[in-house]
Amino acid sequence: MIRLVSPSTLRRLGILGMNRRNISCIGANNPRRNYQLVDNKLLTKKAALERGIVVPELYGVIEHQFQIDHILERLQDRDAFVIKPVQGSGGKGILVIVARDGDRFVKSSGGVVDDRDLRRHTSNILAGLHSLGGRNDYAMIEALIDFNPALAEYSYEGVPDIRVIVLRGVPVMAMMRCATHASDGKANLHQGAVGVGIDIGDGHSIAAVQFGSLVTHHPDTGACFKSLRLPDWDAILDLAASCAEMTGLGYLGADIVLDRQRGPMLLELNARPGLAIQVANQEGLIHRLRIAEEIAATAPDHDARVRIARERFHRPETVFPEEPVTTASGAA
Repeated sequence: MIRLVSPSTLRRLGILGMNRRNISCIGANNPRRNYQLVDNKLLTKKAALERGIVVPELYGVIEHQFQIDHILERLQDRDAFVIKPVQGSGGKGILVIVARDGDRFVKSSGGVVDDRDLRRHTSNILAGLHSLGGRNDYAMIEALIDFNPALAEYSYEGVPDIRVIVLRGVPVMAMMRCATHASDGKANLHQGAVGVGIDIGDGHSIAAVQFGSLVTHHPDTGACFKSLRLPDWDAILDLAASCAEMTGLGYLGADIVLDRQRGPMLLELNARPGLAIQVANQEGLIHRLRIAEEIAATAPDHDARVRIARERFHRPETVFPEEPVTTASGAA
């Protein structure tokens, strides 16, 4: 059932729409000359390493079609890895391998592929099938993240990640994206992952949504989202705020994962973060963005911006249905 909401109600709730996001947030804060640093994952990784920010280990880069014939040689000592487009977006084109049996490889969803599938997938990446604007691309091979076991029950067949929206170095809103069987083990809300709104103040869960509707439990693991509180929250916010300084972008989305051994790790950055984070938090962005502008204009340094944001955006209350809901209405 589609519910229509009046423009006046959207304004009252402070819902940020795409046009306003593009003009007032992205256009006003992000110099186009700096886009390449976040649109190209290799450049992002290099810049992060130069600043001492932890990123997944890079196993190799495939730049030309003729190199694909030797992909098994590159992977002969790797049982688990990730192949992704350097200029991809929205999680498209990412192949996650968690184990191998000879020349056969097991995906995070449990499916099995062989070396021909790897070559075909990599060839498609180079041809630009998954890249921004369909441009020819490179394929990068990274280490598989060994994510924090404290989050294992909140994701299924995939790695959960944390998206933090940052305005001028001020963390504004956050959510955790939890993979499901419906999303094929990917943390992509449009494919059926669960988005969990996270309190900026202390990292506890505020609400959880799947396919745009509120849920209380993970549809595959049965874990209760209401009891979720993210570990290493101080470090997560510090890392996200640091990315604004690293990129020179005033408005961005930082995607962070929690590694078992290395703690918070930068996965990638987005100069055009989506708007679904508002649904996960059951709150609009506009009011927070106005407060963030005030904080950025008056806070003396990085630490002060993060500290004040935690105080101003703290929400002790949660928005969960009283009755248990494991799968959103209308989900497949």
